[in-house]
Amino acid sequence: MEPTTVQPRSSMSPGLAERVRSLMTEHRAEVRRFVRFGVVGTIGAVVDFGVLNLCIQLLSMEKWLANTFSFSAAVLSNFTWNRLWTFPESRQEALLPQLGQFALVNVIGYAINQAIFLSLDRYVFADWNVWGYNLSKAIAIGVVLFWNYGVNRIWTYRRID
Repeated sequence: MEPTTVQPRSSMSPGLAERVRSLMTEHRAEVRRFVRFGVVGTIGAVVDFGVLNLCIQLLSMEKWLANTFSFSAAVLSNFTWNRLWTFPESRQEALLPQLGQFALVNVIGYAINQAIFLSLDRYVFADWNVWGYNLSKAIAIGVVLFWNYGVNRIWTYRRID
């Protein structure tokens, strides 16, 4: 059995960190947009959680209805900030058709969000009370983030370089 030799780092194929760095350099504008989309999404999440908890705790709404209101409020916030900041070039497009596309993508996102939120709240975090439905909501938001960015980038904001 021959001894294994370790090659110097410079002669090895690029590692994951180098590949990520290269992609980020080559696609700097897209990375910047994704980061901005994430910031806008964070603002939307604050709106989403705030409205959700207000509706459940103060207005005694059913969770599915509270989630509908909170998701809708977050979508309006996200559309506004994405149009103004993440994709400012999109303001050259007509508002209503773009809002319609964004809304359609988010209707599907809402269905995904609602399914994850209600399922986790009922079957995984049922005994966790307020923490349970908030954790369920956080997971749902995280999953839907990638759906919304991907489809909106490909369809709603496709004309932006």
